Amino acid sequence: MKCPSVTFVATALPRLCGIATFTNHIASSFSGLCGSPLGQNPKAKLVAIHNPAETLRYGSEVEFIIRKTQRKDYVEAADFLNISQTDVVNLQHEYGIFGGDDGRYVLDLLENLRKPVVTTFHTVLQNPSQGQHDVLKRVCELSTFVIVIADRAKSMLKQVYDVPEEKICHIYHGVPDVPFMDPNFYKDQFNLEGKKVLLTFGLIGPGKGIEHAIDAVALASKTFPQLVYVILGATHPEVKKQTGESYRLSLQKRAEQNGISDKVIFFDRFVSDEQLSEFLLMADYYITPYPHKEQISSGTLSFALGCGKAIVSTPYWYAEELLADGRGVLADFNDAQDMARGLERFLSNEVDCTQVRKRAYQFGRKMVWREIAHQYVKTFQNAAEAGVPAHTSRKAIAKALPELRLDHLYRMTDDTGLYQHCIYSVPWREHGYTTDDNARALRFAMRFFAQVKDEEMLKLAYTYISFLQAAYNPKKGRFRNFMSYDRKWLDDAGSEDCQGRTLAALADTLVLAHNTSIAGLAKELFDNAIGELASFKSPRAWAWVIAGTDRYLKKFGGAREVRELRDNMSLRLIKAFEDHATNEWFWCEDYLTYDNARLSKALIIAGTVTDHGEKVALGLKSLEWLIGIQTNPQTGNLSIVGNDGWLKKTGERAQFDQQPLEAAALLSACHEAYKSTKDQKWLAEMRKCFNWFLGANDLNAPLYNFNTHGCHDGLQAHGVSQNQGAESTLSWLGALLRMNEEGL
Repeated sequence: MKCPSVTFVATALPRLCGIATFTNHIASSFSGLCGSPLGQNPKAKLVAIHNPAETLRYGSEVEFIIRKTQRKDYVEAADFLNISQTDVVNLQHEYGIFGGDDGRYVLDLLENLRKPVVTTFHTVLQNPSQGQHDVLKRVCELSTFVIVIADRAKSMLKQVYDVPEEKICHIYHGVPDVPFMDPNFYKDQFNLEGKKVLLTFGLIGPGKGIEHAIDAVALASKTFPQLVYVILGATHPEVKKQTGESYRLSLQKRAEQNGISDKVIFFDRFVSDEQLSEFLLMADYYITPYPHKEQISSGTLSFALGCGKAIVSTPYWYAEELLADGRGVLADFNDAQDMARGLERFLSNEVDCTQVRKRAYQFGRKMVWREIAHQYVKTFQNAAEAGVPAHTSRKAIAKALPELRLDHLYRMTDDTGLYQHCIYSVPWREHGYTTDDNARALRFAMRFFAQVKDEEMLKLAYTYISFLQAAYNPKKGRFRNFMSYDRKWLDDAGSEDCQGRTLAALADTLVLAHNTSIAGLAKELFDNAIGELASFKSPRAWAWVIAGTDRYLKKFGGAREVRELRDNMSLRLIKAFEDHATNEWFWCEDYLTYDNARLSKALIIAGTVTDHGEKVALGLKSLEWLIGIQTNPQTGNLSIVGNDGWLKKTGERAQFDQQPLEAAALLSACHEAYKSTKDQKWLAEMRKCFNWFLGANDLNAPLYNFNTHGCHDGLQAHGVSQNQGAESTLSWLGALLRMNEEGL
């Protein structure tokens, strides 16, 4: 057999991950067909999607590593593959293994790749979010062929994602090649002689439905006391990070409450393929009690079928397909009694049980890894001959986007909070801390964690929200702003803008927090602070409140007081523009000062929640005007109104000092405009704002410092400020994070 050279892009062993295990099986089987073992065969290589939080030592088959959270790595991987000898790239797709919202960073790889791609989908959603839909559809467009594990997924790809039928291949999940054995030959290894063994294996966590299987065993064992239930597998690493072993402990408690602690046996470990085969051969029956219909693949179910087990399963999509024609028994979701009836059928009728096992085993023979590898080889050969889809327009992803480095943010944060200022890049203790900056830092930390899932960032988030908790003054119902280095508050209540900015940070936190502990404190502080906001007079405070309350309502849409506050502030801001704006001065005040684009962004949100048409256009027009008067007509670069005099309606515009906060606010407003309209011009404006940080400005001088990874405080008449304070650095980091979000 002539094998093309293939590079598999996926998570890789020794990572404890189902995709990594699958990829190892298919790559090893493919490599074996091509003449030599994986790791020694130049025709089979891996590109590993790596979680930077994990320390892993990969095998020699891994020739390139993509850090999940770094967009530039995906582009560099494409460059690497483009000049390699590989003929075809096999992408293993699961949303969660790639960086970015809905795993969209993988598009950076595919957009820049000039090799045929065969994508294997491990998840296909019938009702995806818009982001999930767009990412998967684009992956399909950029793939020469796509492989689905369940036949049902073919119709879903055609109907939901508009994928041409001729592009879709159906290849089952592979299974181990084991003989059809009497389970009793293996039970003595586990001290289970004379028992009837039911097995579940895989990474353990909520959503597996194991609690219902335990209840079913309790019911069935009343008639068949020889029944025992073996639950094999470690707790899923992500579940363990969030909730520890609480799910496993709840299962143990459930068995105890049912009086069957002696019949439920936990093997808390991640097993090798050889050990797994021994467990499968030892088991009489297998159960997958998953509680949801929308599951299009299951490696554990495939393995059990391939080993000829008598299977009871809930009727999720993949189980319906795999267990059809008498290859298993289906029981209703979350119905322990129905599961018990399935088990009792096997326990009470040995002949029937054996017939079901044989049908399963015979069907599974065409799913052994070697047979699956033959089908993959054929698909790879066809892809190599077909080449890259000629009709697909590919866009080049900008490669100049700097890596998102947090060195300076860590440098500026101590156990109290974020320092306000730096002298050069050294924290300036004399100036202490502000709630303004710690609120900015908390917003960034939560947005960064939501996108990147970096656990280290959560440590900073706890510091920042702790600062905000200390800043709240219950006597005033407001947050104090200034704290000295020796932790003494220097005011009783911060400005209206400070209150609004803090509220928005708390809203981001309670929406994006990974656990109820930090979200609970954020909500408590948010609820404490909301009472004072209705009396505020500052349009910028209104803008922050609009943004924060709108964010809050994304999670708690029924919060009446919050909704009324958002709508009230929105109407105030709209009226301020309608009362003051003219065609020549399209603004709500008679001057431009700081953080101006924050008002345009809030106006777009306000228009969306109050009108959905004319009022949105008001926000977009204000933003167009704001960008227009801050664009250098000679160079086309951003030229921000300086804070050394600002810009009055009837006066001259101050050219300096130009501050990073303004560029970041403009970029954020353009991002909101793009999300509202999907007009590509706003992406170009985002790039213009971002390039200001990199030197496309009035002094042709970069504000971002590539050595310290901080951001200089501004453009001054004599040059770039050498100090790299909190506001400036967070403006840069927030802008870079948004650029990463949109792939610019």
